[in-house]
Amino acid sequence: MRILHTADWHFGRTLEGRSRLEEQAAFVDELVDLADEEGIDLILLAGDVYDSVNPPAAAELLFYEAIERLSKRGTRPIVIISGNHDHPERLAASAPLLRHQGIFIVGQPTEQPVFVPIERTDEQAVIAALSYPSESRLKQLLSVDNDEESIRTAYSARVGQLLAKQAQAYRNDSVNLMMSHLYVLGGKESESERPIQVGGAYTVDPSAFDVCSESGSRAQYTALGHLHRPQRVKGPGVIRYSGSPIGYSFSEAGQTKSVTIVEISPGTTAAEPVEHYLSAGRPLASWQVKGGYGELCTWLDEGRDRNAWLDVNLHLQEALTMEQIQHIRKAHAGIVHIRPVYPEMQEIQAEAGRRSDLPVQELFRRFYERQTGGAVPDDALIKLFLELVGEREHAEEVDA
Repeated sequence: MRILHTADWHFGRTLEGRSRLEEQAAFVDELVDLADEEGIDLILLAGDVYDSVNPPAAAELLFYEAIERLSKRGTRPIVIISGNHDHPERLAASAPLLRHQGIFIVGQPTEQPVFVPIERTDEQAVIAALSYPSESRLKQLLSVDNDEESIRTAYSARVGQLLAKQAQAYRNDSVNLMMSHLYVLGGKESESERPIQVGGAYTVDPSAFDVCSESGSRAQYTALGHLHRPQRVKGPGVIRYSGSPIGYSFSEAGQTKSVTIVEISPGTTAAEPVEHYLSAGRPLASWQVKGGYGELCTWLDEGRDRNAWLDVNLHLQEALTMEQIQHIRKAHAGIVHIRPVYPEMQEIQAEAGRRSDLPVQELFRRFYERQTGGAVPDDALIKLFLELVGEREHAEEVDA
């Protein structure tokens, strides 16, 4: 049985207001082609289909188009669980219709496993599928003590109980799988994952996955979602995050995105997951431009990272003019942030940090006055500066 593991699609997510829908659609095209070329029998989508509990209609349409194409008219089963970003009831509302197309959606945490027959191999997959298990979704208070260690112990124990209950259905003649959307102790995070744990309390110890049926059958592969970096986690058996299909924050700059494919037969103990790298999605790049405006123009003229989303720290000795700001904006449509770094401004920020957090526009005004010997920047220049550094809300306040 050939299984494709993916997660964290986050359809509907933007990058500082910039739509990623076109990139997400390109990922769907690539995933469908890969599933066909690799002869995939079963797809596991381990949560965070959407980026919010109320996704835009275009994101929902893209999701339904994706699973319709991936399922090949019901001949290739798909199992989907809700993540912390998904509305569990809303995601699962279409489950009765989709089940007839071989698409299984698990919204709320449950003790019931998913049974999936695979026609090509004449085998059955038994999946302990645990959607994102928050206290509210579990409908229980895990610990009366406001202590991180106590909460983590109780949380891991409850996750282990739910998985153990589902694992009772494992058999020696089935392909036994596990999937969930949570943070496992030891996993490496990036900034694009909005935390599902408070401190370290809502983390799961890998021992929670150490469960089996009465016959001794265990999960041959555990497919996880939530962490956006593809990685294997130490624990019993093979536990893996597939990662997100495209980068969603500049902390993921330089990461190669992938999905995981694993081939498993009943009765085997060791699965060997294989990463398949993805090309869809614009890369993310962070620039440290220490040579000032001239060096930045040179890099832009050279076409460096032409197709990337850019996060730029620009070291300067004097304020940018309005003409320079406009030139930068026109030279590369993918600039998301550009942060002028001035020695004097760093001093002002340090001073402000000692007193209070001053608005960005006030820091700019103070720097500009010092730089020009007392001249006051007009509203148009302040607004252009704020738009350049990605402070759109504050730029709108200047207009008000």
